[in-house]
Amino acid sequence: MATRTAFRLLCAILAAVGLLSLPTTASAVPRTDLSRAVADSTITAHPAASLGLGYTDALFLLGLYRVYQRTHERRYLDYIEGWGAAKVAPDGDTGNPYNDLDSMLAGNVFLVLARETGDTRYSLAAGRIRDRLDTYPRTSDGGFIHNTGFTGQLWADGAFMLAPFLAHYGAATGDSIATTQSARQLLTYFGHLKDPSGLLYHAYDETRTQSWADPATGHSPEVWCRAVGWFGAATVDVLDSLPRTSPDRRALIGIVGYLADGYGKSQDPATGRWFQLPLKPTLTGNWTETSCSSLYTYVLSRAIQRGYIGREYQPVVDRGYAGVRDRVSVADDGTTQITVIGTGTSVGDAAYYLARPRATNDFHGIGAFLYLNEQIMDAL
Repeated sequence: MATRTAFRLLCAILAAVGLLSLPTTASAVPRTDLSRAVADSTITAHPAASLGLGYTDALFLLGLYRVYQRTHERRYLDYIEGWGAAKVAPDGDTGNPYNDLDSMLAGNVFLVLARETGDTRYSLAAGRIRDRLDTYPRTSDGGFIHNTGFTGQLWADGAFMLAPFLAHYGAATGDSIATTQSARQLLTYFGHLKDPSGLLYHAYDETRTQSWADPATGHSPEVWCRAVGWFGAATVDVLDSLPRTSPDRRALIGIVGYLADGYGKSQDPATGRWFQLPLKPTLTGNWTETSCSSLYTYVLSRAIQRGYIGREYQPVVDRGYAGVRDRVSVADDGTTQITVIGTGTSVGDAAYYLARPRATNDFHGIGAFLYLNEQIMDAL
């Protein structure tokens, strides 16, 4: 590790004085530490106690923790600890009944805080989510439904909200059932959501009662970009924690390859990003969305680094990162902006997805960018 760090430092020094040309991906990384810039700007604008327990806040905190893991800047961990102290009671209670998968993403932050602080409130809080799953409703083949009010529904989003938590919880506690479920949930979801294009339908309704559900297949009508990004990110994150002896490991790596092919085929050649409706790039009103572009690029870079896919996908990563970078700016006063981020989205038709508001500095985009930028830094 020390040798690798020294080599990186030497390369950076040589590149700065013009004596070394870095490879394509590295040369695309700006000299400004964008992760630090985005993190600092965001925590200045949003005091820790002002954040809630929702999945977008948890996503930002998890991205911030990745910045801390690289930089060891104590202020980032202090911020996460400040959030935890404000939100979690000594007995682990957060006041949340955990009746939807979105609310469970915070469990990953609880696990981080349990490890970093040793405070039992956080292990208790994570345990409450794990215990809730023992009675949480499922589809007939065992998939955890997106929301207890959504009987029979699986959304690709939900895979990210739950599966990595199960994998991390299993690794931290030795809970083999949680570990096994982390993979089995992804396989169950994939079986219902797989689209021949190499991507995924946004949602599936086992009951076929939703207005958006195809009466024959139960699929929603559209492939929505961020849902597929969530699923890909969930899969590579679960693989990081899944034992190499797991019988499901090969199947998950196969899913990564399937998605990589779909990501590569649907990338916009003009911008390097991906469209809100990635299979309909020429549809009037379609637009490239920043958070899904960050997630797709993150997944591909991680998959190359881990050896799940080949380096022939590196140009897709390079174009994707450059496209996302075009949406990130740093002002003279240090404030940052990440633009054209789709806000929270339900299931609908094409017109619904294309009409979603496009925000600046929405946490969907900030958190996804931190995941991506830290991955790019780690892969150098």
